[in-house]
Amino acid sequence: MARRRRGLPVNGVLLLDKPKGISSNHALQRVRRLFEAQKAGHTGTLDPMATGLLPICLGEATKFSAHLLEADKMYRTRVELGVITDTGDAEGTVIERREVPSLTTDDIEAAIARFRGEIDQVPPMYSALKHQGKKLYELAREGKQVERAARRVSVYDARLLAFDGTAFELEVTCSKGTYIRTLAEDIGLALGCGAHISQLRRLKTGPFTGDAMWTLEALEALADQASREAELMPADVLVDHLPTLEVDETAYGRLAHGQSANLTIGTLAPDALARLYYAETFIGLGVVKSAQEVAPKRLLSTVAIS
Repeated sequence: MARRRRGLPVNGVLLLDKPKGISSNHALQRVRRLFEAQKAGHTGTLDPMATGLLPICLGEATKFSAHLLEADKMYRTRVELGVITDTGDAEGTVIERREVPSLTTDDIEAAIARFRGEIDQVPPMYSALKHQGKKLYELAREGKQVERAARRVSVYDARLLAFDGTAFELEVTCSKGTYIRTLAEDIGLALGCGAHISQLRRLKTGPFTGDAMWTLEALEALADQASREAELMPADVLVDHLPTLEVDETAYGRLAHGQSANLTIGTLAPDALARLYYAETFIGLGVVKSAQEVAPKRLLSTVAIS
């Protein structure tokens, strides 16, 4: 007998302003409990020290969260010069102190410029990447170091916001997989004095900005469950970048049974993903198989089979 899932069938996306000092999973579980949701997931981890935009997917929205994992990100960070830590941030242990030379804004700008564009970046030991089935940060806490292959990432823009002689603030727009801690460390080494970050805030991920974020305190202050659910965005916001196809009743029935259906596809190429709508309601994703055929890729559980 199938085990009944505990909680409510709450569906949608919440933009959380993750507070400092807790893990992304801790923040996720607090949101899940607030909504009493059966299922929840997030779309990209923030370090405990970091704050800012953490999209939380509830219920059916978790089916499409992977599309946001691939998204570009924007961060604001404060980089402290002259101090190197084992984690690359202020929560780590100081392993070296160096004298900060007399630097100008032009010096900082020149160093930052070296790291714009496509760059090779070695992931930090204090990260959730795995080595032989074990997370790197777990190995680091055991005092172990392992070789990490450099990965190609893109820094689309890195803009200097302020510099006070010993620290600077930086706004970075980058591809997935970019470690801002490592970027700051590399800039510090280029300046000859080393560096670590003392603040990190995510401002944007994919199409989402911080304009509609909710703090945990604000969510807790809402009157009831209905008030909280009213603030959720629909699941299809996660795949808003994909083209749209309209589904008629016959096609809807076939798709609901896991079968391909004939649709007006237009100029979409084979293997293209598309959002599917029946009677103006989002029902999931389909994949183009041919000039007139679409197969179901990822459908909502609420799609009726009759």
